[in-house]
Amino acid sequence: MRKLIMCITLAAMSLMTSMNAQNIECFVTGLLEQYPKARLLDIYKSCFQDYMGAEHLVADTASVRAYLERELATTSLDELMPWYFEPCGVNGNYVRVSLRSVIEGKITTQQLLDAFIASANSEERPSVESWTARWHDIIDTIDHMGLALPHYDEDKLFIQNVLEQGKYAISHSPEYREAYAPHYRIVKRDILEKYFDLIF
Repeated sequence: MRKLIMCITLAAMSLMTSMNAQNIECFVTGLLEQYPKARLLDIYKSCFQDYMGAEHLVADTASVRAYLERELATTSLDELMPWYFEPCGVNGNYVRVSLRSVIEGKITTQQLLDAFIASANSEERPSVESWTARWHDIIDTIDHMGLALPHYDEDKLFIQNVLEQGKYAISHSPEYREAYAPHYRIVKRDILEKYFDLIF
């Protein structure tokens, strides 16, 4: 986790409009150290969350609240990873906020809802075309890393097909879900810092 955050910090400090291979390699290596069961699907998901934010705009806040409350009621602390907040992708523009933070009383359900909704509705979402170009830079670097990830070619083709359909969002791999029980909400980094006065 420390290495992942360090890589995010270094990427942010680079002040570059495009990512370089070193930052991508640092991020991917850190993610796989933290989550050895992760597949390319899970690397991709963290990266598109970093660039695109939440998967949907939020119009029906009542349904979003009800879904979160159901998830909180059925999630055990024992199954969750030990962190409260985790940066997404290479640049950490967005952050995963674990439900652990609510269950353990670090933040309230309302605070998480407000931050999540504010993040999802904060600005115009980047185009799928711009994300596709960004992903091509990332996957080119990953290809050269020689990671021998399970299902790599299958996952790479699946992602390519999703993007060719003009979509971008996918689910975590079954292996990741089983090993790490990902229960979190995506919050924009500056909104998280504003709401909770947190600096990574």
